[in-house]
Amino acid sequence: MAKYLSQEWLDLQRELAQDFPERPGATARMQYVVTGAPEGDVRYFTVIDNGKMLENTLGTDDQAEFTLTTTYDDSVKILKGDLDANAAFMQGRMKVTGNMGKLMSLMPLTQSPDYKAIQTKVAEQTEY
Repeated sequence: MAKYLSQEWLDLQRELAQDFPERPGATARMQYVVTGAPEGDVRYFTVIDNGKMLENTLGTDDQAEFTLTTTYDDSVKILKGDLDANAAFMQGRMKVTGNMGKLMSLMPLTQSPDYKAIQTKVAEQTEY
């Protein structure tokens, strides 16, 4: 089991995401901020190129095209499937700054059955 928000957990996500089919145009550099985690705020970033996750690393990416910010509790609910990320955004529970168009271009990927299946696998292998 990988501890949530650890580099081991990010590596697990990247490993499982290698099963994604190529999706031309699904390319972005994303920064995540999770506030109020047990060890304090956590920042990590993800680089996706045509649907393939190239990087998933703790830290800050100065080249990120947008930033997603959630509380620790809401991020756990999203990962477990108890809170839809779109609903969290619409309710103001997930903040987005930066290039909203770039985020929207990833919707076909993040709404796909492949993505949801991998998210379920990650959740099952995560220690909270």
